[in-house]
Amino acid sequence: MRIEVDLGRQQLRLVQEDVLLAHYRVSTAANGAGERNGSLCTPRGLHRIRAKIGEGLAPGAVLVGRRPTGEVWSPELHEAQPGRDWILTRILWLCGSEPGRNRFGEVDTMRRYIYIHGAPESAAMGVPGSHGCVRMRNDELIELFDRVPVGCEVMIHE
Repeated sequence: MRIEVDLGRQQLRLVQEDVLLAHYRVSTAANGAGERNGSLCTPRGLHRIRAKIGEGLAPGAVLVGRRPTGEVWSPELHEAQPGRDWILTRILWLCGSEPGRNRFGEVDTMRRYIYIHGAPESAAMGVPGSHGCVRMRNDELIELFDRVPVGCEVMIHE
């Protein structure tokens, strides 16, 4: 099983042996593609899911520092904290697999805290808008989370 993220199409595909199992509209970095620490870009290349976080949390559960805060996203909470970077529901934490490209040093995906994660209902999908992560609808993320194992390959390309 493998996840493919197409930055140009803003689409995530779940495939197994070249058979499409599912596809979803996503939102990647507003700053485009890039691997450097601090760039707020989505890193390209081959990655793996290093950790799955949030199993069993309610849809819309807010996570900070990979821990649930006890909050559940709502339009009112969003309005009260308009500049907050919302990480909701589940986290698939990515680790780069290509030394010098997306692993180690100034290009380390895991140390950049790049995730596939849930987003507010108000977040547009199909257009770039994140701070580097891959955002998904919460219900679709739960479906993906339940299907993929830790160690699953994730290829991010333009």
